[in-house]
Amino acid sequence: MANAYDAAYRKSLEDPEGFWGEIAKDVHWYKPWDKVLDDSAKPFYRWFVGGEVNTCYNAVDRHVAGGRGGQAAIIYDSPVTGVVRTITYAELLDQVSRFAGALAVRGVAKGDRVIVYMPMIPEAAVAMLACARLGAIHSVVFGGFAASELATRINDAQPKVIVSASCGIETNRVIPYKPLLDQAIDLSSHKPSACIVLQRPQAAAEMIAGRDFDWQEAAAAAQPHDCVPVAATDPLYILYTSGTTGQPKGVVRDNGGHMVALKWSMKAVYDIDPGDVFWAASDVGWVVGHSYIVYAPLLNGNTTIMYEGKPVGTPDAGAFWRVISQHKVAALFTAPTAFRAIKREDPEGKLIKDYDLTGFRTLFLAGERSDPDTIKWAQTNLKVPVIDHWWQTETGWAIAANCMGLTEFPVKPGSPTKAVPGWGLEVLDEVHEPCPAGKVGSLVVRLPLPPGTLTTLWNADQRCFDSYYAEFPGCYKTADAGYIDEDGYVYVMARTDDIINVAGHRLSTGAMEEVLASHPDVAECAVIGVADQLKGQLPLGFICLKAGVTKPDQQVVDECVRLVREKIGPVAAFKTCTVVKRLPKTRSGKILRGTMQKIADNQDYKMPATIDDPAILGEIEESLESVGYAKARTEPAE
Repeated sequence: MANAYDAAYRKSLEDPEGFWGEIAKDVHWYKPWDKVLDDSAKPFYRWFVGGEVNTCYNAVDRHVAGGRGGQAAIIYDSPVTGVVRTITYAELLDQVSRFAGALAVRGVAKGDRVIVYMPMIPEAAVAMLACARLGAIHSVVFGGFAASELATRINDAQPKVIVSASCGIETNRVIPYKPLLDQAIDLSSHKPSACIVLQRPQAAAEMIAGRDFDWQEAAAAAQPHDCVPVAATDPLYILYTSGTTGQPKGVVRDNGGHMVALKWSMKAVYDIDPGDVFWAASDVGWVVGHSYIVYAPLLNGNTTIMYEGKPVGTPDAGAFWRVISQHKVAALFTAPTAFRAIKREDPEGKLIKDYDLTGFRTLFLAGERSDPDTIKWAQTNLKVPVIDHWWQTETGWAIAANCMGLTEFPVKPGSPTKAVPGWGLEVLDEVHEPCPAGKVGSLVVRLPLPPGTLTTLWNADQRCFDSYYAEFPGCYKTADAGYIDEDGYVYVMARTDDIINVAGHRLSTGAMEEVLASHPDVAECAVIGVADQLKGQLPLGFICLKAGVTKPDQQVVDECVRLVREKIGPVAAFKTCTVVKRLPKTRSGKILRGTMQKIADNQDYKMPATIDDPAILGEIEESLESVGYAKARTEPAE
């Protein structure tokens, strides 16, 4: 007899309208849809055409009306300010409806854009929900993003209002936002009619009379605003992909399909019931923050954690365990990078023993490939299922996962398990033919994509087509490479541009990283392909050592080189590896392999706007020089 996952997966592909139409009954509709799936403008499919909804009503009002008003909706936990604050669903309804009123007074209406440029504080979620309440389209830009990058987003989205805060806080450093916002508006050809700024006690923002308004004063003076029904196909938000330079790439998400898919995923993928406490340790500026800090948990009637801190350093590598214990978190969703940082500081997991984690059920990892060593470390020390899953900004939710609410499968370290229902995932070779089980190729998804995915790019349908649909007709190009084994387990090895060609052999840098990460002294690693006149490309490894390692660096390097040769073979030509103190990353924790590759290849590169700490690139240049690679020429971020 088929298990729940197999039955759901089969129906989702054979009868997507029946599958999603039934699930859609679980959300509130002002007007039911006329058609579940509209395929009249392929590849731009539309879900729940003719339906009218409001995302804010489903995320907030519905729960208050249903008796959850006294339940915690948001727990704000900020070790950097020493503040812990709980907001109930009833309180959230009051704050959101009043802030929606404040936006409406300043001319924001259905279809208008609002940029939200804020740190990890509850007001960021309030601003997003207030936009959804009005039918306005929010575009959240990561707080502290460079003024030039913010300016390109202002010009592209053309917001009527910008919502910001006076500052953000990075561990023990205050970052004033208002000067960056003012500079961005000066650089922009489009000018917002108003800015609403939350004054935080750590730094006061200078206000411009007539344009800038104080959040507290604006909200206090506003009348609560009701939800505005919108078409299911109307945009809910624009999210610009991280690292974009020049013309930004704004992923558009709709209201109806987004609600249906995200609410369903909370039980099907994460096995989270209404009332459970769910924590996605990310930022509202990234897709994880949109999907699993704000929308999915609130749509599902959960308590969501908004954490303004780091996995280590606020104050130590026990920070995550303290939050889980204190707030009775049922499931944590974070990036493997966070766990590698914790593992590096506390290799034996001793700090875990200081906290009561009896209510903690599951750990979910995504954002970067989860190496088996990190998964094993978490399994051993936390003694809960550790579930790797794979998705992208464009997809909005998981493409492949161990669907804990349907059927839990045995974990295979290195695999995010199987394609989630709704995702017709395939592996194609260079001539677009299906690859046999176990062979690496391009991971693609047969159209239509399920609800909740990108509908297009903002004001750029052709660019959307060229980026995602042109190369593999009838499919969505993930731009990830990998394979599916004989059991249907998916393995995401690398971005397709991280598959390197060594003397005609196509090799995955992800597979090499997996081997390096298995070394007992390695906390974190990265492998890039560098240009070589003889072989085309050669792999180059970077390793960060765990705290307390006393071996000489060269001994660890020699062991790592031997390990790759043993596990992958001489064909990998892996001969060069260097020890570094840390790896350059984006603020969301992704390693900047492309930038490292340009440095190694002595190519010009631009300082990535999303980089967590620009000083790290200087350290990488020095390490590369020590192993015979020249410095590249760098340009400052624009």
